[in-house]
Amino acid sequence: MTDDRMANVPVWTLATGDVRVPALTGDEPMTAERLAELRGVLAVLADEPIATLEVHPLPDELDRSRGIALDVASPLAQHLSQLITQSARSSSTATAAGEGLYRMVVPAKVAAQFGQGIVRPMASKAASGGIHGALVNSTGIAAQATFVPVGKAAAAGAAGGAGATAGVAVAGSAALTVAAPLVLMAVAVGVSANVDHKRQQAIEHITELLEQLKEQKLEDEHSELDGCRDAIDKATAILLDQGKPGVSLGLDSAVHAINTALGAADRRLAQWQSALDKLPEGEAVELGTLTKSFPGVDDHGGTFRTHLELAALAIALKRRVVVLQAVEHAQSDPGNLFQNFARALKRDQQRLDELESSIAGVLVRLSALELARPNGLRPVFTNGEVDRLMRAAHRIHRLSDGVTVNSGTTDVAIEIARNTDGSVVVFPALPA
Repeated sequence: MTDDRMANVPVWTLATGDVRVPALTGDEPMTAERLAELRGVLAVLADEPIATLEVHPLPDELDRSRGIALDVASPLAQHLSQLITQSARSSSTATAAGEGLYRMVVPAKVAAQFGQGIVRPMASKAASGGIHGALVNSTGIAAQATFVPVGKAAAAGAAGGAGATAGVAVAGSAALTVAAPLVLMAVAVGVSANVDHKRQQAIEHITELLEQLKEQKLEDEHSELDGCRDAIDKATAILLDQGKPGVSLGLDSAVHAINTALGAADRRLAQWQSALDKLPEGEAVELGTLTKSFPGVDDHGGTFRTHLELAALAIALKRRVVVLQAVEHAQSDPGNLFQNFARALKRDQQRLDELESSIAGVLVRLSALELARPNGLRPVFTNGEVDRLMRAAHRIHRLSDGVTVNSGTTDVAIEIARNTDGSVVVFPALPA
């Protein structure tokens, strides 16, 4: 997409600590390819995480409902406002008004600390194998833009009591803006929005499946999980305003419900793996044998598919809780914001990554099975029986569609729409 409104796009290099790296940028414009190379070099050479922040015009059409809105008094909005204000005083490439689409890219080296499964491409229904981004009309702007480094930008002082000050770290002849609180808050909100989007998708799928299944026990399990949302939303709002969530929010009981659901997912996973291990290797499997361990696997709905969606919902809710816990850990040590955040995320995400990867492995194994003709005395089967077998085979073979097993990490992009009054909407983090 060609952007005629702004040929030059300002780009900051944001460090999360006082670092020195060889001079890599001057004040000369660069291409998107050169900017991507710069990100890779910075990730390798710098001891502290270094992100880049671009500012594009706001797209004409923007679905803000998919993001998390923060008012002008929020720490993230204040950190961003400070960066813009200080940069406007010292650089002609920055805009004082600050309205626009801000795109922060965190390198894959750092994104790996967030957990392998936390940010993945969102499948597009418009094209097979396609993916889509979080913002309408935002993808492709960067490809046509000319990037101008904001080499003299400095953000003075951290807002909201985060404790870490922002300033300039000299990297050879180029300047890096030290903005640990800004990077921390952007990543925290972007990741939280990403996992909440997954939660919404899981809720939609479960609701549809339960309407067909009419299984009270599973409906109760779904209701208990969905009931955790209110406590998590309130805790998110408080933590993003740098407060401390109290017992009255009910977050403890929500976490208990989520952990109970994850325990159920672990038990079901073990049963699925055991059932697959008992199947004769390399031989076709009768549909009746398969449905005993995977009830409804041959149908659009069914208990098995509902169990899958309940596990996806529990994982999504737990990932959001983990982000909240990481933010709380990071803010408890103002001088060590990003390191605490990354450590807390990495440690707690590992179990979720393993569970998600193992479930994906089950789906891949199921999709590779060959269905056998039913055993019986009759040599000929009815058209209905043949049709059912063909439909079942098709649905089972498609179980692996969209499954990602042991996916590698990529650069992570967090897109932030900033209004003229300083308020922001942070969209789900997505692969850059």
